[in-house]
Amino acid sequence: MECAMPHILIVEGNTPETVARGLSGAQAFVETFASLAPHVTTTIANPYAAPLTAEDLAADGIVFTGSGEAWAVSDPEATPLWAAMEGAMASGKPIWGSCNGMHLAALALGGTVRENPNGLEVGIARDMALTVEGRAHPMMAQRPALFGAPCVHRDEVAELPPGAILMAGNAHTPIQAFAFEGDGTCIWATQYHPELSLAGLADYLTASGSIFADHAGLVADLTCAAGDCLAAARLGTTPEAMQPQARAAELLAWLQLVTERAAVGLHLAAPVRSRLTH
Repeated sequence: MECAMPHILIVEGNTPETVARGLSGAQAFVETFASLAPHVTTTIANPYAAPLTAEDLAADGIVFTGSGEAWAVSDPEATPLWAAMEGAMASGKPIWGSCNGMHLAALALGGTVRENPNGLEVGIARDMALTVEGRAHPMMAQRPALFGAPCVHRDEVAELPPGAILMAGNAHTPIQAFAFEGDGTCIWATQYHPELSLAGLADYLTASGSIFADHAGLVADLTCAAGDCLAAARLGTTPEAMQPQARAAELLAWLQLVTERAAVGLHLAAPVRSRLTH
């Protein structure tokens, strides 16, 4: 019997005003899923415009995107995202979080988030090393022991939530990826952006009012590194590593998880123990 196509809800981490200026966290996921998993259908919801509905949360998997907003997830301005995360956790569906989405998930589960004392990490997150647990986890099955990936962030997860498993880290940001399953919740999250092409990353640096504008000097290399070995080397990567299949390896693994659980109607709904404070 043929399985139904999995449906993914993508929760936009930017306000409608920021999206209107051309900076959307969701669009990169739409494009990556369309390229690598055309059988997957997607819907975008923006909690800054309207709360998530029961229909939204009926999706097979839920993504929380990055954000170009100036505020942190612990700030009052992010309250709409808190409500969205609580609804997603209550649904029992597999959750993916990138960057800001990872911070939100970490706080919801009882971890801590802070401004990275090492400063901004922009371009390629270099020399990320898998942990022993990461090497054995399906999330990182297609990653080598040492790798790089697109990144653009100010904040970081300072302390993992209780029960979370560290997947990878580097010298700049020790917590680059984690997985959590328990209390009715399954979350895979990365500080870096496997969904983001280098050209898409350049958009974060050139967006009006961007907190990353000081790194706009990277834009020339970012826009051509996918096909230029020298530009890629200056960024700390290779064109091959930035091709969608390699760049989005963790996302493909997460989609496999979503597909398998949707096929058997499995979800993990349980009382939410979110530690987010409003």
